[in-house]
Amino acid sequence: MSQKIEKLIDKKGLRLDGRKPDELRPIKIEVGVLSNADGSAYIEQGKNKILAAVYGPKEVHPKHMALPDRMVLRCRYHMAPFSVQERKSPAPSRREIELSKVIREAVEPAIFMEYYPRTAIDVFVEVLQADGSTRCASITAASLALADAGIPMRDLVAACSAGKVDDAIVLDLMDTEDKVGSADVPVAFMPNLGVITLLQMDGILTPEEFEKAVNLAIEGCKKIYALQKEALRAKYLSVKEVEE
Repeated sequence: MSQKIEKLIDKKGLRLDGRKPDELRPIKIEVGVLSNADGSAYIEQGKNKILAAVYGPKEVHPKHMALPDRMVLRCRYHMAPFSVQERKSPAPSRREIELSKVIREAVEPAIFMEYYPRTAIDVFVEVLQADGSTRCASITAASLALADAGIPMRDLVAACSAGKVDDAIVLDLMDTEDKVGSADVPVAFMPNLGVITLLQMDGILTPEEFEKAVNLAIEGCKKIYALQKEALRAKYLSVKEVEE
């Protein structure tokens, strides 16, 4: 391991990128960025750059996949070959297939699935640049893209990670903290309903540390939720101004 990352938190209690333990990375969110998609969103969280697009509701192909009482939600998470330092294969990896399932299961509880029986909605998530906690940023973007597509939803889903770094519980892990830290806890949350839709843990934490990490991640989700609502509001206010 190189000298640079032996200590992830300095004597002043600051992390490698200058953040305090409970601080989010800078976040920029835009809604409606793809004109040919039914709904879309773009998020920059730290050095993460992620695009989400939604198509549907539409007819299911092949037809035997259709469900008589609810819609089918399909999700594809993909990392561009140039999104990481060492160029990755464009073919879907086992991790991408797993994260496609994780993202789908995190946003599905927010959607009124029964409103569109025998139809499908496709969610495509493309990671243009990866810098840790991409699953959380992807869930945040996918939820916004669904809202932008006009899909009836109970609430927006916001996602944020917490973890253990140098014996401290910190919020919103970046790439180095993700790889070198001792634990990672991604959480997806619907703040209006107070419902957690994703909770995973990689690493080892005591029960007290786990509780602290989950509570910290939920607080991060609430801050991201406010930014999500602001991004939606900004899009529709600009559309209204154009129409007037």
